[in-house]
Amino acid sequence: MGLTDEQDVRPPRPTGSHLETLCALLDYSREAMLRKIAGLSDEELRRAMTPSGVTLLGMVKHLAYTERWWFRTTFAGEEHDFSWADDDPDFDWRIEPGETTAAIVALYEAETARSREIVANATLEDVSRREGTRYPLGWLLPYMIQEVSRHNGHADILRELIDGQTGR
Repeated sequence: MGLTDEQDVRPPRPTGSHLETLCALLDYSREAMLRKIAGLSDEELRRAMTPSGVTLLGMVKHLAYTERWWFRTTFAGEEHDFSWADDDPDFDWRIEPGETTAAIVALYEAETARSREIVANATLEDVSRREGTRYPLGWLLPYMIQEVSRHNGHADILRELIDGQTGR
């Protein structure tokens, strides 16, 4: 689950192309989220720490569906059912009783792996394939970096409220 304490957690250096740098920064942010939840119990990951009911595990689930929406559905044009979003817009934040930490982390890892596959076959100038959209990958990658990084900041606060740590 993510990087260990012994591994280097510094941001990647800008040594590749612009596309490679953006991908490395997004991966760094993705891995940071997994570091923030590492070492916590299932109960701690499900503990709502705000009036809105946000949990660390719910944040990981939300990011998995965010990856699916932007990379698979919007950019690659794959068909996915998001009908629950109209009736229950908080579905992707809520952890259901039968969902396990391992399953949510596996979902996130699978979605980020699929996102990497999609990006590996694209250029920054390529535009989203979903009908009615015109998002170039050069826009999508910085957008996702800020999305994941913003939630990492939220996760820092929640983690600190749980055990005094930030998960680095």
